[in-house]
Amino acid sequence: ATDDSAPLEAVAREAGVGIGTLYRHFPTREALVEAVYSAELDAVVDSAPALLAELPPQAALRAWMDRYGAFFAAKRGMSDTLRAGWASGSIATPATRERITAAIATVLAAGAAAGTLRADVEAEEVTLMLLGVFLSTTAVNAPDRTGRLLDLVVDALRP
Repeated sequence: ATDDSAPLEAVAREAGVGIGTLYRHFPTREALVEAVYSAELDAVVDSAPALLAELPPQAALRAWMDRYGAFFAAKRGMSDTLRAGWASGSIATPATRERITAAIATVLAAGAAAGTLRADVEAEEVTLMLLGVFLSTTAVNAPDRTGRLLDLVVDALRP
């Protein structure tokens, strides 16, 4: 269940656990969302080196952006709960942003070394561009608009 209105009983049933087990591990909806958010973000961040092992740096960057965009889009239905987590600092902490930026830096460095991505762009700048893309697209105009904007970001990163 990925929206704010899903009863926790339904979440427990879908996960194959009892409601008591769910509450023991996640006493609040926010705690559950924080755990899911963190695990899913780990998968996105950790995929950068694997993508670089499979693809040229420029293609790896674009594939990683797609994964990050899908992660971001999947969170739209949880906006109220995420907002509470952001306000409390339990979700999207500075450490979270640093991890995202580090993943981008890994791919940018490989691209700069290969001569396929600009060496004068900082990973933090790309992080900000991606946030702009993901925050400006909506369910109505995504994914076509998101894909087009990500293509423009990659084009801007070419030497």
